[in-house]
Amino acid sequence: MEEIIGLATKARKTGLVSLESDAEQTQAPFLRKTLTLAVDGCDIQELRKVMELEIDLTESRGLAEAHVFEAAGGYAPTIGIIGAVLGLIQVMKRLSDTEQVGHGIATAFVATVYGVAIANLFFLPAANKIKARLAEETQRKELILEGVCAIVEGLNPKLVRSKLEAYVPDKTEPGARGRSGQRKAA
Repeated sequence: MEEIIGLATKARKTGLVSLESDAEQTQAPFLRKTLTLAVDGCDIQELRKVMELEIDLTESRGLAEAHVFEAAGGYAPTIGIIGAVLGLIQVMKRLSDTEQVGHGIATAFVATVYGVAIANLFFLPAANKIKARLAEETQRKELILEGVCAIVEGLNPKLVRSKLEAYVPDKTEPGARGRSGQRKAA
């Protein structure tokens, strides 16, 4: 956000074309691409359309990845139950040996425990983490797009800041602070 405010201030003083070198030097690929299109004189509606398409496609790819893990989380307990059933079938073959029946039943149900554990300790949390990171990345890209569009519109940097602060979590909201206790910023 601070980088965009700095770019807005520079564009306000020296013009939009002066941001060309800044666009080439920026580390964020999405910001670089958005700024390059803006500096090249791309119409603001077309700029917004192109970059929103990129955001949507990135989001679709990320959700597809998350769905793979969600599906695996749904199938893992079923596979565990299949393992338990197969184990019980083996136990039924040896019903004449009563000492082995209890041990065989216990072993058969271990497969169910593994299936449920893998689903709930790995696959489903991984899917949720992918979705959370994707949402954060989408919000960051939307902030960049709004900031660059505001620069193209020639808005006052203070107004740009006000507009972009809507994307940054409020200090009083739960979860608004990062690991270091700092307020999150793009």
